[in-house]
Amino acid sequence: MAKTDWKDELASFLDELRVVDECKVEAPEKFNQFCEFIAESSFEGLSEELKNYGIKSKVRKEKGKSIAFEVNFPKSRVDNFHYVIRLPNNALDLRLALLIKGRKDKKSQIEEKEVPFMKHIKPSNVLKLSKEELILDVIKHYKKFIYEALIHPE
Repeated sequence: MAKTDWKDELASFLDELRVVDECKVEAPEKFNQFCEFIAESSFEGLSEELKNYGIKSKVRKEKGKSIAFEVNFPKSRVDNFHYVIRLPNNALDLRLALLIKGRKDKKSQIEEKEVPFMKHIKPSNVLKLSKEELILDVIKHYKKFIYEALIHPE
């Protein structure tokens, strides 16, 4: 068994720490790029289309942390559905979390659940996501939420 030089071990460890620190700085920067170039324009396009159906929506951003698309009940100011993409604390890459929140009717409490964001997409490919893919994911989760609310209203 070859002996490891403790100086090499220390140098290797400190180099790994430097890489981790760089990743912690890069991840929020990349997330901000994702929000600006992909998520925001996707959400704005979807918002414009929803207006045609009398449904108001809005985008909320917390720089380096999250971006949310919120949809109101039709012809109402009460929020119905939230699609929130989050960058976990101390993230080293774009392994994002998706928080789905919503209320089944205008008077019910908001329920929420967290799932992986588009788990079939590798963190290294998040910045390559098309606007259409993101919009389709929002619609998929919105449909699922609304159908569940209609079938299991309690």
